[in-house]
Formats: sequence, structure tokens, C-alpha cells
Amino acid sequence: MTNKEVFEIESNKPFSESLIWQLNRDFYQQQGISAWSDNVVPHHMTSNSMVGKTYAELILGLLKDLAGKGQLDETVYLIELGAGHGRLGFHILKHLERLVSALTVELPSYCYVLSDIVEDNLSFFEKHPQFQKYLENGTLDVAYFDAIHSEVLELRYSKKTIQPETLNQPLVAIANYFFDSLPNDLFQIKEEVISATSVSLHSKENPKGMDAATLINNVELTFSNSVIKNPFYIQPIFNEILEDYRTLVSDTYLYFPYQGMVCLTNLRNFSSKGLMLLSMDKGFHEISELENKKEPDIVTHGSFSLWVNYHTLGRFCEKQNGKVLFPEFSTFHLDIACLLFLPEGETYRQTDIAYQRFVNDFGPDDFNSIKKIAYFNVGRLATKEFIALVRLSAYDSTFFIKLLPRLKQLIQRVSVSERNRIGQTMHQVWNMYFSIGESFDLAYELAGIFYDLGFYTEALDFFGYSINLFGIKSDIYYNKALCYYQLQQDDLFYKTLNEGKVAFPGSAMLEKLDELDMTAI
Repeated sequence: MTNKEVFEIESNKPFSESLIWQLNRDFYQQQGISAWSDNVVPHHMTSNSMVGKTYAELILGLLKDLAGKGQLDETVYLIELGAGHGRLGFHILKHLERLVSALTVELPSYCYVLSDIVEDNLSFFEKHPQFQKYLENGTLDVAYFDAIHSEVLELRYSKKTIQPETLNQPLVAIANYFFDSLPNDLFQIKEEVISATSVSLHSKENPKGMDAATLINNVELTFSNSVIKNPFYIQPIFNEILEDYRTLVSDTYLYFPYQGMVCLTNLRNFSSKGLMLLSMDKGFHEISELENKKEPDIVTHGSFSLWVNYHTLGRFCEKQNGKVLFPEFSTFHLDIACLLFLPEGETYRQTDIAYQRFVNDFGPDDFNSIKKIAYFNVGRLATKEFIALVRLSAYDSTFFIKLLPRLKQLIQRVSVSERNRIGQTMHQVWNMYFSIGESFDLAYELAGIFYDLGFYTEALDFFGYSINLFGIKSDIYYNKALCYYQLQQDDLFYKTLNEGKVAFPGSAMLEKLDELDMTAI
């Protein structure tokens, strides 16, 4: 018996220069929006409505602080890095719009910029019907932006160009599920000796002709270490941060977000007033969490990702006299960082208060634990508990869909009050829904529940939303006709029935409607 051939892809490359990073980039270029609409790359944990509300509250805190400082005249730009599917940006805009409109105090204007390096994604943003209102009123724009290499920010809708040092308000950068995909350096630190780690890539299958996703799933990594004897980086601050780890940890492998810090430096250059970074990812900010890490375990999901070393990003901020906001209590799923690269960062009290309320008191990490309880006990939820959970999620549509089978059971026996509350809840869920081309037809499902609850006019509206997103089907003709029947709108009943028979000749479902007694209601 002979051993199966192993194919070498590359040998002994510095970790940050490995081919795996280019494969990740290629994956997103090849997949476009389908990376998320086909559920290849998980995104709900970091892009749900509650996360959007959390970020909106933090942004509102900053806007209040700027207003308190008299900085009202110029627009605050909010740039989302690697916006991908655009759903997070939609949630932030929806929540921020509501929060700002409820205030009577004057705030500076804002513009949210969806940026990406994938042209198909940018085109998706520009054409998306749910973004048009925000593009037209100036609170949204779109830009190609490579956080490492782009030197200007070209806004495609407003045709504005943002050059370095041209902004007179702090820039807000939103890096959600972003730093885990930027190239990191990797070091082994043991007994105060720092070694740079290199990687070799192999595959048990012939990599020739493989697309990026297939190669990522087949690649195997082996590591080697070499003691560093001279300053590793050109930038003194990076060497200073790295050297600190000689005594901060005793035996570990350390991801060092070199390109992440370059990215933050580039972003800071756009504004003379500084930068606020908001970031959420799986990662660690406490030094104790960085100890005893083994050789990297690459997490693959079509693409791949790593955990984020937020401790180093925090140190980078602190060494430049910035203010760092990290969770004060244990996190189990996600870290949420707010880094203020701002002069006199301690004076941004409203931002600090918002972080305490919406991250430390109860935040998205806590809600992820609540979600697990809800999924485990879904069959035992009463109507009032169902509604409370959906409200706690900030009416997140994906969370609602997960609980939907229970709602279909609950509506079989509901009071008038519960009926009305369920209707209100579904309207709010739809208000927070953002379509990325997923196969699940939420509008159709909501229409069916509205019908079962006796809200026939609302059911017709939602069947219309379904048609807009998924096109017409015989089921919709059938259900719309039933709505008109219940509303005693005979002319529209016959019109819809006849249109359905023309569009779907021979449909047994539609033929059955001829048997209805039009005098029964």
C-alpha cells in the first residue's frame, strides 16, 4: 500500500504573506452576494437588527457629543468596511433614522458609506430598492474602498471625493466581521523569546483547477518558527506593542493585526478630527485570553476566518492617547470594541454612556445567549413570550423566521388583544427586513398569517410584497382571491380568479374557488 500523494501549494511563507489571504479575497470576488444569500458564509450573529440598533445608539452618542462641542456645520461620515451584503448598514440606517427623528436637539448631519472591494456588491447596493430613499436624501453613499491600499474615498452617488485630511468631523469606521479576514502576522512567544511564524500549505487533492472555496476547504497548514533578533517592523509603535508581549504572555501563539493597524492609520488620515472605530467579531481583548493559544485553527465557511486580537488594537489606540471601550464583563460569543482615536477622548461622555447602556448593561453578546434559550424552548413559548423575544431582537427578521413555526401554532388560539399585538409585531418585523436574495419568502409567510388572523387587507398587501420580490405564482392568485372573498369584494374576487386561470390554466387549486358560495358571508 502506498501513501496518498500530498500536493505542495507553497512553502515556508510568512503568515501574513501566505496565499490563504488571497484565496479569501478571491472567494468573495467570485461569490459576490451569493456568499450570504446562499447561506455559505454565516452573518446573522454580527448583522442582525439588534446589532444595528446597538451601533446606531453608539453613533447617536457621538453625534450628541459633537453637538455639545458645537461641531454642527459639517457632515459626519460613517464608513462600513467590507459591507458585503449590506444588511447591517440597512439596520443601522433604519434605527439611526428613528432615533434622530425623535430628538428635538440639533445634531450634525451624517452620511453612511457602504464600502467594499467587490464590484458586484457595490452594484447591488446602488440598485437596491430599499436603499434608494437613503441615497436620495444624502444619508447613504457607496464607495470602492480597500482599507489597506486606497488613498482616497470616491463616493459614487454624490460624486464627492474625500482626500486625506479633508474631513472636519471625526470619521466613524464600522468594521464588522472584518479584521478576522485581514492578513495577520503570527508570532510564537515563549519564555520572553519572540519567534516569527511561517506557514506551508498542502492539499491531499490536486489543487489544479480548484476554485477558491474548494481550495480553502482542502488546504492543510503546517507552521515553523524563527527567532526575531532585530526590530520586525518599520513603524516604531508596532515594534513597541510587539515587544510588550514578551512579558505580558509567557507561552502562546499570537495573532498580530499589523494590517489592521495600517488600516486604522489610513482611515485616521482622512480626518483632522480623528477616528471612532466600532467593531464586532469573535475575538479577545483581555490579556489572560491571549495566553496558551496553540497553532492556529482556521475556521472555514466557504471563506475562512480567524479570531481577532482586540487587545493589540486597543494598545494601538491607547499608545496614541486614545480612549478604549471594551466589555467590562465576560463575553461568550462576540467582542464589541469602541476605539476613540480622538483628542480628549474622555470628554465624549454621551458615547461612553451609550456603550455602558447598550453593550455593558445588555448587548448583542447577551442576546446571542438568549437566542439559544429561545431556540431550545421554542415549543413552550406563549404568545406574550414570543412577542417579547421578537421585540428584544429589535424585530430582527431572521430571528423571527427561526421562531415562525411556533407562531403558526399559537395563532390557532389567540385573544383579540393578542391578535392585534401579533399583527403589530409582524409589521415591525417587515419594516426591519432587508432582502439579499435569499430563497425564503417572508412576505408570503406573513401574508398567510395575516389571513389566518382575519387581517385580509394586510394579507393582500403582503402578497403584493411577495410578488415584487419573488414573482407571481398560482398560490398567490388563490390566496388573493380568498382575501377578496372574505372582504366581500366580488368584482375583485372574479377578476383575480380569472387572471389566475389565464396565467395558470388547469390549476386545480384555482378551479376549486368556483365552488365557493358567494352569498355565504
